[in-house]
Amino acid sequence: MNEYVSPPEEFFLEDAVTLAPALLGCLLRRDTPDGLITGIIVETESYTENDPASHAFGGRTDRNWPMFEKGGMAYVYLIYGMHNCFNVTSGTEGRGEAVLIRALQPVEGIGLMKKNRMVSGMRDLCSGPGKLCQALSIDRNLSGVSLMNGEIQIQIPCSAVEFNIAITKRIGITKAAGLPRRFLINNSKWISGKTDQSG
Repeated sequence: MNEYVSPPEEFFLEDAVTLAPALLGCLLRRDTPDGLITGIIVETESYTENDPASHAFGGRTDRNWPMFEKGGMAYVYLIYGMHNCFNVTSGTEGRGEAVLIRALQPVEGIGLMKKNRMVSGMRDLCSGPGKLCQALSIDRNLSGVSLMNGEIQIQIPCSAVEFNIAITKRIGITKAAGLPRRFLINNSKWISGKTDQSG
């Protein structure tokens, strides 16, 4: 199994469209009072300030402020009044960008994930942004925290991992839905929804 380490701060300073595919194959690590939970990122979507589908499109607010800070922070928000979504902020301070983490391949703490999700099957644990937040106990209390060395972290693999990246239009949105800003590990069984994957 590959080893993972914290990336340099510069890793997160790329724009969201560049960072989104770079996050594929990285490890999302969550330390909880009940134990460690980790998963490999297999699907992402990028959102920028000039993107009508982005929370940053209308400017800085009390909710989206982490998007306007220096990259490398968590941005967690609620959709449909019930599901949390976890994002990695990107770029330099003031730019208003983030990458939505849409799906993970479960690695550690699978028993905890199943308990948190109240499901028994592996495939349904983290195959969607709301599911992975529930599985990893990620909520809005974590919005704005650093992803470098805290209770939630992004770690990069120590050695190169070979996989093909597919790029598609984003799903679950109506504005700017046709932009090719969804990135996934081609043919991964852990991604959310269905797609005509082509990389």
